Amino acid sequence: MTTTAPARTALPAAGVIAAGLTVSYLVSLAVPAVSVLTAAVLLGILAGNLPVLPAAARPGLRSATRTLLRSGVVLLGLQLAVPELLGLGAGTIAAIAVTVAVGFLGTMALGRLLRLPRGLTVLVATGFSICGASAIAAMEGVVRRRDDEVATAIALVTLYGGLAIFAVPLAGSALGLGDALVGRWAGLAVHEVAQVVAAAAPAGAAAVAVAAVVKLGRVVLLAPMVAGMSLVERRAHSGSTTRRPPLVPLFVLGFLAAAALRTTGWLPDPALAVARTATTALLGAALFGLGCAVDLRSVLRTGPRALLLGLLSTLLVAGTALGGLLLLG
Repeated sequence: MTTTAPARTALPAAGVIAAGLTVSYLVSLAVPAVSVLTAAVLLGILAGNLPVLPAAARPGLRSATRTLLRSGVVLLGLQLAVPELLGLGAGTIAAIAVTVAVGFLGTMALGRLLRLPRGLTVLVATGFSICGASAIAAMEGVVRRRDDEVATAIALVTLYGGLAIFAVPLAGSALGLGDALVGRWAGLAVHEVAQVVAAAAPAGAAAVAVAAVVKLGRVVLLAPMVAGMSLVERRAHSGSTTRRPPLVPLFVLGFLAAAALRTTGWLPDPALAVARTATTALLGAALFGLGCAVDLRSVLRTGPRALLLGLLSTLLVAGTALGGLLLLG
């Protein structure tokens, strides 16, 4: 019995991704401050740039990564419950909308000012204003970008989100902010979900709970942001002979459908717990695959300007978040 060409490339790729995801979980267990998603992309970059990746696995990695990525984003919608978000109050919801808008548009302007590639700038703007690596993973499918730009954006999210874990509680204490406000600020200013929890933890369990809900308020805006950027890309490349992004990506519709299902309250807690684990596994596997395609030499060429963009974007999002909460929340 002969093996088909797709099987010959898919099976080795699946084995490599499974191994990478397993090690990512082990790294996250050993170092809780490093999320599975962060560990996955870093391990992928190492695997792709060291002579350890089987040549037979490389052809199947790209297609497997894309499928895993979209599936993970769809399941991400099951983490969103509209009643929880409405319970934050109109002021906090307004602060979320303002912070995301200012963070995204401001980062885009900063990227142009620093003369960085548009693809990298869009990915950084999305990750820093919405939800870190998950948002970058969703956006990379609709914007023209290079694989090394995806890795650079995730590296910046990891770096500055990690610094925010320590900066937010220290700044909150210095400014005399109450525990509840520190929690809301962490949810609105810090990039990754795991980083949000770590940043809010010094303020207590109640602060962590509200930080998580505020963070999900930012995640809600992922679907309209990706859909809007898809429309921009279609318009920008309307005369191009290459395939344009879909009007509204199918996985974005799936994300919205999953959020609607969660809002009905029909899903029991055990099912939601399984969905959360599956979401992390799918996105982690996808980010490992993306990391394997990265050429570190290309990433390093971006250099100090990308680091400066990450710093300025972090300060912009954090400042807008705190101002919005004080004025509106």
